[in-house]
Amino acid sequence: MSRLTILRRSPSPTAADRSASPEASDRLAVDRLAVDRLATDPPAPTGSRTASTVALLTTLGVLVVGQMYTVLAMPALMAGSLATTPTQTTWTATAFGFAYAAGFLIAGPLSDRYGPRTVITGGLVGTTVTTLAVSAAPSLTWAVALRIVQGLTAATFAPSAFSYIAGHLAPHRRGIALTCVTSGMLASAVLMQIGAQIVAAGLGWRMVFVLSAALMALSLWPVLHILRPTAALDSGPSLLQAFVAVPRLLRKPRLVALYLATATVMASFVAVYTAVVVAGPPGVAGDNAALLALRASALPALVAVPLLTSVLHRLAAPVRVVLAMFVAAGAVAAGSAPGGDVRVLALVLLVFVAAVAMAAPAVVEIVHAMASHARGAGVALYACSMFLGASLGPQLAGALSGQGFGGILRAVAVLLVVGTLLSLPALTGRRRDL
Repeated sequence: MSRLTILRRSPSPTAADRSASPEASDRLAVDRLAVDRLATDPPAPTGSRTASTVALLTTLGVLVVGQMYTVLAMPALMAGSLATTPTQTTWTATAFGFAYAAGFLIAGPLSDRYGPRTVITGGLVGTTVTTLAVSAAPSLTWAVALRIVQGLTAATFAPSAFSYIAGHLAPHRRGIALTCVTSGMLASAVLMQIGAQIVAAGLGWRMVFVLSAALMALSLWPVLHILRPTAALDSGPSLLQAFVAVPRLLRKPRLVALYLATATVMASFVAVYTAVVVAGPPGVAGDNAALLALRASALPALVAVPLLTSVLHRLAAPVRVVLAMFVAAGAVAAGSAPGGDVRVLALVLLVFVAAVAMAAPAVVEIVHAMASHARGAGVALYACSMFLGASLGPQLAGALSGQGFGGILRAVAVLLVVGTLLSLPALTGRRRDL
């Protein structure tokens, strides 16, 4: 007898069921939704379709998420055009990041209600327009305001992409898919800075946003032809119910601790790369070629981590998170040593970025397990915490720039130790929650 037949023969909820707690009602609603989707969803995608899906979402992760980091590569050029200082231009990154984080709280429930492909498509249209608008900013005030709007529209991508993977890919393929997409999002901090540095040097900083908008517009075709719509949405939760899931998830202490740990990781990640620009270590400061090489030094880690997915998955997701946080803290502490060689710093960045890339998909796995009844909302909160942390990274580096590069890295190492402690509850509670 098939699973679908068994589910369909399950008795209808009784009066006692209907008078049960809200949590019980939620479970009944999810069970009924599961029956409907089993009956109407198309078969899981083939291997070739899965590969094209992962490639598309990873590429979009670089392009869309990377919009936050482009400005970090061209502060002097933007400052000259907008009549401000390079330090002040970091507010364009912070403004984007805060709006991006807030937008996740809307995008996640929208994805649960209307389906990931619909939200990704609408978000790409909106982000194309807002990215083009940023290129025309006449002043810092306008640039910050337009970056806020750009962040809100760009926020539709990440939670919808994670929700799509959870709902449309076969279970045995989700691990590698999550690792590739999260690695792409992390790689965007490096790749988009490199691209922005090259384009801005030759064509000006405004063309960075013009070209980004053009690429987003072109990406609409593969999104509509590769991603599949979600079936049986009419029987899903209402939009109000989808939003109500957010405060319910925040009543789970282990989940909240994990979100806070995520914020510390991303704040550290962005602070380190900002520190390279605003308080560059000896041998790098003022040397564009050296800056480019240092940014690129971490790329091998972002390629290696997805290739090692099968090995890493021998460890439970909570174990991977704690281990990665510990390694990241140690790597940054090692990089803070005074008079460090640039080659040593490149190695430190390689290990640090590898640890962050290992932690990110593991956190998403835990969130999917602990928020299985509202994955879009759960991942939205995760992405929100990611970019709240990322938004604070430039300000942390700027505030500590007087302490020098080593001083910033020592502060980041302490922050990562705090993040490691916050991730421990996920480890101790994995049997109960996972």
